[in-house]
Amino acid sequence: MSNRTFTMIKPDAVKAGNIGNILQMITDGGFKIVAMKYLHITTKQAEKFYEVHAGRPFYGELTQFMSSGPIVAAILEKENAVADFRKLIGATNPAQAEEGTIRKKYATSIGENAVHGSDSDENALIEGSFYFSGLEQF
Repeated sequence: MSNRTFTMIKPDAVKAGNIGNILQMITDGGFKIVAMKYLHITTKQAEKFYEVHAGRPFYGELTQFMSSGPIVAAILEKENAVADFRKLIGATNPAQAEEGTIRKKYATSIGENAVHGSDSDENALIEGSFYFSGLEQF
């Protein structure tokens, strides 16, 4: 089990001015931010990142949304990072997310759900490596 996970604050939450609030919830949740950057990805980059979902009905909408504005990408560290972060962000559908989770507070829909969180240690490594070189990870 890894002690690192990957997250993105999505364009909807960035546009709404929630970067600081979300980062505060992350650090209050006991996570250490070991790498972070603010960037605007292209549609092609979003398609590459989400290629695991290619062919699914929401793929085009997802990649368009993720390239619609700036994001914040980060690698987080904490014991049991993936599972603990998934609990902190809440269910994909904010209507089903538990009170006190990031998505309950800041997501507006299933599609615009404020944050991405890796779903496994393997994907955390793959996703983190997509956005950060080895030199950027402490």
